[in-house]
Order: sequence, then C-alpha cells, then structure tokens
Amino acid sequence: MLQTAEAVIPDAARRDAMRGVSATQAGELLEFERLNRVFTAIYDGASENPPMRSSLQVLRDVFAAKHTTLILRPATVQSAGAIINTDTVNLEASESYRTHFHALDPFVDLPDGEVVTPEELMGPRWRKSTFYRQFMEPVEVGHLIGADLHLASGIECRFRISRDTHAEPFSENDKGVARAVLPHLKRAIQLHARLDDLESERQLFAGTLNRMQLGTISVARDGTVIDLNPEAQRIVAEKDGLLLSGRHLGADSTTERRELQRVLRLALDGKGAAQGPSVIDALPISRPSGRGKLCLVVRAVPHGVSPASQQRAAAVIFVRDPEATRMQGANEVVRRLFNFTRMEAALALHLADGLTLDEAAEQLGVRRNTARTYLRFIFCKTGVTRQTTLVRMLLNNIVSLA
Repeated sequence: MLQTAEAVIPDAARRDAMRGVSATQAGELLEFERLNRVFTAIYDGASENPPMRSSLQVLRDVFAAKHTTLILRPATVQSAGAIINTDTVNLEASESYRTHFHALDPFVDLPDGEVVTPEELMGPRWRKSTFYRQFMEPVEVGHLIGADLHLASGIECRFRISRDTHAEPFSENDKGVARAVLPHLKRAIQLHARLDDLESERQLFAGTLNRMQLGTISVARDGTVIDLNPEAQRIVAEKDGLLLSGRHLGADSTTERRELQRVLRLALDGKGAAQGPSVIDALPISRPSGRGKLCLVVRAVPHGVSPASQQRAAAVIFVRDPEATRMQGANEVVRRLFNFTRMEAALALHLADGLTLDEAAEQLGVRRNTARTYLRFIFCKTGVTRQTTLVRMLLNNIVSLA
C-alpha cells in the first residue's frame, strides 16, 4: 500500500499548508507535496555516487516495499554489471545475484516502459522457477513488479520493486504510480549517464595534463584560487617564484606580481569568453633559486548561461616548469612506437627536452661516443637524419600525446 501524504510531510508544515484552504485544495496540496518529494529525490539521485541511492530509498517508502533495485548495467558472463539497491538488501544475496542468479532470472527483457508482474509475464511457471525457489524464497521476497527502460543512447536498465512474503500484493494503483514515476526515472538515468561521461572525460584530460607535467590553477570570478592539479600543487609548494597566499596567487617579484594580477583581471572580466576559451596572455615568472623561469598562460573560461557560482572557474592558469622531469609514460610510448630500446627512448626524450647530446649523455651516465651510437640507431629507426628534425617530430607528434 502506498504511504500516505500525511506520513511524508512534517506536522508543522502540514498545518501551515492547510490554513485557509478548502478540504479539496488541502488534499491536492498534500498529493503535490508527496509527488514533489518523490520527483525531487529522483532527480537529485542523478548526481549521487553511487547514483540513485536516495531515490530508491524514497521509492521504497512510497511503495511500502521490502527492496527497490535499479540495474544500470545487467550482469553478463564477462561483467558483474552495476546494481544499485536500497541499503536493506542482504549483501550476500545481492552478490549471489550478481555472480550467479542473474543468469537464471526469467523476469527480464520486459516490454519497454511497461510495469508488469512476473505472474502476468509467466503465469504459474514463475513460482515454480528455479530462480524463485532458490533465490526469492530464501530472502522472503514474495511479490515483485518491474519495468525495463530503453534509453535513446542504447542504455538498457531494469527497475524492480519487491515486497516480502506476508505483505499485500502490488495493486493496479501501485502499478499506476510506478508508471507515473518511470519517465522521470528514465530522464534522471539519462542525466546521470551524461554526467558520468563528462566526469570520465574530465579525468582523462586531467590525467593527460598530469602526465605532461602541465600545472592548472582554476580561479573564481572574485580572483580566489579554487583548484590546483597535482603539478600546480608541486610548483606552488616550492615557493620559488609562484606563491599562494591564502587563496590568492602571487609572485616573488613585485613587477611580475602586478603583471600577473593585471592579466588575471583581464581574464576574469570575461570579455570574449562567450566565444570560447581564448588566450588572454602569457608571461614568465622568475624564480629566486635561479632555475629557469616558469611559463604561465591565462585563459578565460566561457561562462555560458548558467547562474554564476563562487565555486565555478572563471579563468584557468596553465603553468609549465621547464626543468620538470619528463613524464614516465612518454618513455614507454616512444619505445613502442619506434621499437626503441629503453636507453634510446630516454636519449630521444632528453634531446626533446632541449639538452645537448653531451648533456643527455651525462644525464644517462654514459660516454659521449656511446650516446652518439644510440643516436645513430635512433636515426635509423625513425628515418630522420638530423637531430633537430628528430626533436621536432617528437614534440609535434608523440610527446604531447603520451
């Protein structure tokens, strides 16, 4: 039986809502509040991790259910799938379904978007099935309704609601409410899938920047720093030229600090950002230690049409330490692409970093003549005949993608 509106709205709020309205209006208001709570939970669930967990909790209460389950990705022989349950589910039973009973489950491949019971789908065969007797009965699940959702992106999900053996079977009214919920659940899953894709892309790009040892510093509209990637954290932590005071970025040099603030203000003004990320300016930051200057590039971030947020980046500062050690992944990429030995790959990358052959030999701990021999092998394998051509090829085509 569905939970009543009175049970989900606090007494004080309910009394305030009822004041000055007719009985009919009060009933409509209570029904609106109940549905609003359900739909809010569904859409909030799209951004949760794991997704939809709180949504399933609310739906379990609404349907007076034992469990509510969302199978975002059905299990296969190759994959355990992705199953989201309410926290009342027995973990051992959930794992046994994921690893074994999913293959025996006959309550699958339901008509898209239709809410049905196993009895409607299979008749008496349902309670005689191995799945019901060996999986459902031991966990005291006696009643079940479900629907399959087919999204335009090709995603197929399964939504299931269960009650225990001694509860009332699901009624036509229950099924009607489930049908009303399905379109919202489907949209929330689509939203989650999109957010998940964006997060995967973000992690991919963030990982690439880290491997390239390119620092990124995100700055909010008010000029405060809101995020630094690991390479930027390393550079700032050295306190050698680029400084972070509180949540504001600065420089050791007074002249460079003023120039940095000027360039940053220009980016934060947002002029031209609506047309896409554009380079505002580039500037060097000298280091008191005497090491090579840090290279900074500032870009404005497009603001779009969404409301302004203090936690949203309005500008990004890219920082490059010219003396940073080449990322480990580049050696393996170069080695595989050109069939280099590890020493040949290391030499090629040192040359791409701007070292002379003598300096590279010293870094590698080999004699100059040995380094020359490695260089001849590199020329032979790449088909180039000049060191400058080799460096250009590595920088343009390989190292930036490693």
